[in-house]
Amino acid sequence: MLPEAVEVEAWGRPTFRAAKPIFTYVGASMDRPLSIVVKTDPEEHRALVQDDRFYGVPYFDRNHWVGTDLDATGTDWQLLAELIETSYRQVALKRQLAALDSPGAAERSL
Repeated sequence: MLPEAVEVEAWGRPTFRAAKPIFTYVGASMDRPLSIVVKTDPEEHRALVQDDRFYGVPYFDRNHWVGTDLDATGTDWQLLAELIETSYRQVALKRQLAALDSPGAAERSL
């Protein structure tokens, strides 16, 4: 569980926020309504956009955002969960990161 994460509808689509900053968009474009967009770790961004499962998102790409289709065959849900957490970590406040990394946080999220 990501501390203080909330779902907020924006532009007619779900967004997920670390309090206010957005870390995940769902269905960010009309062309790909079953997609998810996350902010990547800048050091991992290039490798992700070279992976056929991911694509650079117009208007987001230069800021290290990638998208992937949720209905694609062979979606790696574990990798997607890791990318969502990484995205959260890119925008979260220090107190949110401290709560996420605190001892016992993994057990509380089960």
